[in-house]
Amino acid sequence: MSPSSDGLTSSAAAAAGRAPGGAASLRDRTALADRLVGHGYGTAERPAVVVASGERWPDGSLRPALEDLRGAGAVLDALRAAGRILTPGATAATLRAATEDPVAALHGCDSGRELYENGYPQDVEVAAEIDSSTAVPVLVDGAFQEAP
Repeated sequence: MSPSSDGLTSSAAAAAGRAPGGAASLRDRTALADRLVGHGYGTAERPAVVVASGERWPDGSLRPALEDLRGAGAVLDALRAAGRILTPGATAATLRAATEDPVAALHGCDSGRELYENGYPQDVEVAAEIDSSTAVPVLVDGAFQEAP
C-alpha cells in the first residue's frame, strides 16, 4: 500500500475508508500527535481514532498488552496537550488518567517481566522512554517506515 498524501497510512484505515493511521508508543507520542494535528486530524470534522493493538496468546485469543494501552493513552494525552478536545472515553484512557508513573507500570506488567526473565531488560528500558523519538512510523507496502 502506498502512503496517502499526508504520509500516514494503514490497511485498517484503507479498509474503513477513514483517516489514515500511524503507529506510536511512549517514545514518539508527541511526534505522532503533532503530525496528526498538523494534518488537521483530531477535530469534529476530521476525528482521530487511537487503538491499542494488543497481541495474541498462543491459543489465538486476545492478550491485551499494558504497554499498548499506555502507548495509546500517551498519544491521547499528547493530542489533548496539543489543544484537541477528547471524548470522555478518550480522556479516561489518557496516560495521566491511567497512571502517574507509566515507566513503573511497564517494568511491572506481565510483558515487562517476561522480557526481563528472557534476558531483554533493555527492551523495557527503551519502551519506557517518553518522547525520546521524533520519528513517526507509517505503514507502507506492509512494512513500517519513517514518515516523510
